[in-house]
Amino acid sequence: MLRLLLTLLLLIPLATHASEGEFFLAAKPAEQARLLEGWAAQPDAARLPLLENLRQGRIATDDTRKLRLNNRLRGLIDNALASHQLLSDNSDTRLAAAQQLQKSAQPAQMAFLDRRFAAEPDTAVHAALGLALANLQLGASEPAVRLAAVRLLGETGDPLARTRLEALLQADAERDPGVRTAAETSLAQVKRKLLVGELLGQAFSGLSLGSILLLAALGLAITFGLLGVINMAHGEMLMLGAYSTYMVQVLLQRHAPGAIEFYPLIALPVAFAVSAGVGMLLERTVIRHLYGRPLETLLATWGISLILIQAIRLLFGAQNVEVSNPAWL
Repeated sequence: MLRLLLTLLLLIPLATHASEGEFFLAAKPAEQARLLEGWAAQPDAARLPLLENLRQGRIATDDTRKLRLNNRLRGLIDNALASHQLLSDNSDTRLAAAQQLQKSAQPAQMAFLDRRFAAEPDTAVHAALGLALANLQLGASEPAVRLAAVRLLGETGDPLARTRLEALLQADAERDPGVRTAAETSLAQVKRKLLVGELLGQAFSGLSLGSILLLAALGLAITFGLLGVINMAHGEMLMLGAYSTYMVQVLLQRHAPGAIEFYPLIALPVAFAVSAGVGMLLERTVIRHLYGRPLETLLATWGISLILIQAIRLLFGAQNVEVSNPAWL
């Protein structure tokens, strides 16, 4: 009897959360939203499987019924799931959850986040939770709380902090002169920290674009200088390489998700092979018969470029193929 009673006591939480799922299923969208907001403010580790199933559109893993969720409910489910993941023993899971809550946390979650912030042992997660709390404290009624939040945001180099501070400095968004002054100072600090990253990003973008233009120019110069051919399909060759790279990524996501970080090493030779193969086929069938006749090659390769563009449109657009899960692979 004692064992039976203990077993029943252990099953009570599971039954409770199962009934929560059924209640969610029977509720109207407005009631579902309030329920999710309450779950996010008061997380329970035993509710985590239910929220994970809700994100998949089901009440349980073996449930064949599909939930009809709008965008608001999906956002609230993600927010509640992140709030529950803060209870995880895995620091990486908690860090990802804290970063999600920096964008989606609601004022009702402030008390829970404050407790987690005080008890968090991991430095990175502690900092991420501090930023999430500061974002919420910007809407506090006490100027001292808003001032502390503004100063905390100024110590970070996060682009989200810059967005929050710029919104706070809009007309009539912050009436306290001390908080506005601190927000201006913090915004300047964040911009200085982001400046190095922006300069490096612009330099990388310039080098990337310049390398593509250089490659195209070299290809045009070589084909015209050696063969007397004006290749109007040179850009389409680059397009084939880009789509080949993309398809390698999609295939690895579907069939070998554990090796997705290595996809550039596989995609690079595949892109070269596909572009070279198509180029050799065109040279053997069309271009070799037009050597020394630039104007005719211009028209022929222009027609080839239109054919390649339309082929890509048919494969990736006209058939309504899902980008993340092509049905014809």
